[in-house]
Amino acid sequence: MLKSYQSLLLASLMLATSCQSKSEKKGAVGDSIPAANTKVANEPAAPTGPVKIDKEAIMARKQVPILCYHQIRDWRPKDSKGAKDYIVPVAAFKEKIKSLADSGYHTILPDQLYAYLTTGAKLPSKPIMLTFDDTDLDQFTIAAPELKKYGFKAVYFIMTVSIGRPNYMSKEQIKQLSDDGNVIGSHTWDHHRFDRLSHNSSLKILGKNGKVTLKPTDDWVTQLDKPTAKLEEITGKKITYFAFPFGIWNAENLPELHKRGFKMAFQLADKRDANDPLMTVRRILDSGYWSTKTLHNAIKNSF
Repeated sequence: MLKSYQSLLLASLMLATSCQSKSEKKGAVGDSIPAANTKVANEPAAPTGPVKIDKEAIMARKQVPILCYHQIRDWRPKDSKGAKDYIVPVAAFKEKIKSLADSGYHTILPDQLYAYLTTGAKLPSKPIMLTFDDTDLDQFTIAAPELKKYGFKAVYFIMTVSIGRPNYMSKEQIKQLSDDGNVIGSHTWDHHRFDRLSHNSSLKILGKNGKVTLKPTDDWVTQLDKPTAKLEEITGKKITYFAFPFGIWNAENLPELHKRGFKMAFQLADKRDANDPLMTVRRILDSGYWSTKTLHNAIKNSF
């Protein structure tokens, strides 16, 4: 009887060890494929509860391609050579998005990326993230419907000073993007450079008489706290992702993002900060000059 009990106990322990071993295997980019007829992974990826941040592990994981867009419209005669980098013509944008879908890319959202970077959670095959900065109206009227054709989702980083202005999105449109399963992120109030933000600053006030006066202000309240609160009011959701205006950041100011509960922040093509990789996630700009082939080469070579 004792021998039988010991055998049963040993078998149970071996089974438990086997299950634990399988659950501890870390996923890598491309380990799993989403359900049929969808371009977004269906399984919840965001970990629940506190996550221990292993900076070295995050830096060691393969980077996920992240594209950055601004305006989606045809070039105009007055557009400067430099501006055209940030303006992707409509036909070119549609061709590129179709090509990404045809090539088997699956869009992911920030919670999935955060889970992958911090815990090694699995991602769909050929993951990619699409991001849009600055609140431009064409992101809602042109880009979003095009993405929807292929089941793609995206991240929209909102500059709140522009909400409701001509050629920019309204509160209702931002809410719709959020309700449709896209993610809304913070992009400051008026696109002020992150590396210049300070607790002791001055806000220029233009009076009716044309006279400019300076008012003492805290940039962190003006550029982060109030815009984030406004976006949370619009969407009804917690805002935990941030994009640096102009892609410019500095290590000295990154703690301010942590204090405010941001989980990740997105720059452009600079080298990540090994001491704070979650706050310096890399993206690349899909230039208006790039062909579809150039974009695919950039994705392959940049990440």
